[in-house]
Amino acid sequence: MFRTGRPGNFMIALAMLGGVVISSGALASPADDRAAIEDLHGRYLFAFDWHDAASYAATFAEDGILDYGAGEIKGRKAIAAFIEEGRKRTAEARAKAPAGERPKGGRHIISNIVVKLDGNKAHGLAYWTHMTSGPTGYGTVDFWGHYEDELVKVDGQWLYARRRIYNQAIPEWSAQDANPVVTPSAPPRQRATPAQGISANR
Repeated sequence: MFRTGRPGNFMIALAMLGGVVISSGALASPADDRAAIEDLHGRYLFAFDWHDAASYAATFAEDGILDYGAGEIKGRKAIAAFIEEGRKRTAEARAKAPAGERPKGGRHIISNIVVKLDGNKAHGLAYWTHMTSGPTGYGTVDFWGHYEDELVKVDGQWLYARRRIYNQAIPEWSAQDANPVVTPSAPPRQRATPAQGISANR
């Protein structure tokens, strides 16, 4: 179609090919979608560990659902209020810490991420581990479990439509014996609430 003997035609060809690349680049590839979902997981946990209620809630769709074992929390506003309540409890506990003792702090780690894409929807699973620091600042693992997620892509952004959280350290909220990659787990909210004083990590 283009005669390479003429520089002008060659430049036109490059320009047209460049247009094709740019146009196709506007469409996210499966790798792009997976990277965006992994980024979502990271932002979710940073927001939770720093008690950033607004950023935490923003990882969910407007009508998203958080289900960690004590009932479903529906919608961004309710989810943000739930995290803000936790922030206040943490601040109160730190204020009561003995003089000279470092306040406790927690950090989450996510791993073994599985993503099944289906257009603008996706199903995801991942392990999570939580570490809490003691009076000296050294941390130990105290909670662990996995997530089962339903995700939706809204205006090019991946969000949680529903996040179910299973906590293996709390029997009532632990996962079933079957591999959740093959067989989705029963919702944790169907299990009994654990004894008072045991807090669930998310």
